[in-house]
Order: sequence, then structure tokens, then C-alpha cells
Amino acid sequence: MADNTSMNAAGYTSKGKATDSVALPSDLFDGTVNMPVMHQAVKAFLANQRQGNASTKTRGFVVGGNQKPWKQKGTGRARQGSTRAPQWVGGGTVFGPSPRSYAQYVPRKVRALARKSAFNARARENAVFVVDAFDYDAPKTSKLVALLAAMGVAEKKVLILTDGVKPNVYISGRNLPRTHVLPYSDVSTYHLLWSDVVIVESSAFGTALPGETEETEETAGEEKGTTAKRKSAKASTKKAVNKTSGRKSAAKKTTAKSKPAAKKSAKAVKKTAKKADRKKGK
Repeated sequence: MADNTSMNAAGYTSKGKATDSVALPSDLFDGTVNMPVMHQAVKAFLANQRQGNASTKTRGFVVGGNQKPWKQKGTGRARQGSTRAPQWVGGGTVFGPSPRSYAQYVPRKVRALARKSAFNARARENAVFVVDAFDYDAPKTSKLVALLAAMGVAEKKVLILTDGVKPNVYISGRNLPRTHVLPYSDVSTYHLLWSDVVIVESSAFGTALPGETEETEETAGEEKGTTAKRKSAKASTKKAVNKTSGRKSAAKKTTAKSKPAAKKSAKAVKKTAKKADRKKGK
């Protein structure tokens, strides 16, 4: 079932201060929750985590047992052909496990639908929060714990989705047992359904919080100033390079002109020397 109503999420700053609610993207949060597809995606995810390296030996691979333990008749005991038969202690295993692959393939569109359904399920529970940015200069677990405590989700299973790979945020939450940090592009249906609360960085959705517009304008102005300075510096360097290249080309031309003249003078000297030698020989 799909709902046409738009969904909103609570907005917070990086320090845990509450802001205005944020409208979630309508193309992803449209109210679609498909339970069978989510079940298929989670089952395939868990199956793909299995190594499948369990192994046992049949009677043909167990060492020993090549000789018949006793003769076929006359002993009064049951006939036996090998001490490595399945009924013997230390014998082989019948129909035991062998290394295999448990991998399951789920089509791309089915995976996308399951992921979308998981997002919508969390949004319906008001369990999706948007944070303006995770700008950590260095890993700091206490900073992340303070943020979760300010948001009131410290005791819940929290999934933090960052805009791209951010090692400082990942290391900050790595030591927290109920917190998992992932890039937004790598999240799966299993991780969304595992969590109680999903915290998403606003830039991952491509939306900005209401208080971010002024800051973005200021940063844009600063970036424009820096780009103008860089352009002027590049222009000056180009002029200097052109001047030096012009001087080099002029020097090359003069050397190129002087080379044939030098060759002619050397030829003339050789001719005069040959003439003088001929006169002496006569």
C-alpha cells in the first residue's frame, strides 16, 4: 500500500539541538511497505553471510580399514568388511555436510524495493531523524554518545547513515554495541530492520535543514572569493610562463640562425686548407 501523504523527519544539529522538521524525499518515502520482498531480502542477506565450510569424511576418506577385520564365516560374529564403515567407532559419516555455497541472488529491482519498504517502515514509526552534518576532525566516541543522548536514543539500536565514507564517524561509533555507522549508499534492508532508529546526514538525501541556508550562502561567497584568487594567480603564472617560453623560442631561433653560418665558415676554412696543401705538393 502506498500513501500519497508526504513524510517528515525530526531535524537536529550536529550537537543534538532540535530544529524544524525536514520533508523526506517523496521518491523514496512514499509509504510503500512490501513485507514479502523485505523477507526475501533479509533471508538472502543472512544466507550470504554463511561461509559454508562444514565438512565431514565418508568411509572412503577415513584412514585405515583396508583389511577385513575377521573372516566371513566361523567366528559367530556379524560379518564385517572394514573398521571404517559407518557403524564402527571412528568410521565414516553417511550423508554428512560438505563445503558448499549458500549464496542467494536477489534481483536489483527487488533489492531496491525492499530497501525502500524498510525506509518507509521506519518513517511510519517516526524513527527517522536527520542531522545537518557529521564533520568530525578526529574520532571521538564521547562526542557521538553526547549526540545520541541529546536526541534521546542512547538506549536504542541506532543506525547512522553518512554522506559517503567518513572514517572518523565510523571509528567514533565502532565501540558502541548498539550503534552501527554506514555510508548511505551501502545500507541494506537488514540493517534498516535491525535498527530501532535511523539517523541520516542531510546531505545524503540531497536536502538541507532550514538553518543551513545562511551558512551555505556564506561558504559559497567564500568559495567564490577563493576561486577568483586562484584564477588570478593562474593567469599571472600563465603570463610568466608565456614570457619565459617566448624568450626561449627567441634564443632557439638565434642559435638556429647562427648554426648554418658557423657550418659555412668551417667549410670555407677546410677548403682553404686543402688548397694550401695542394700548392705545397706541387
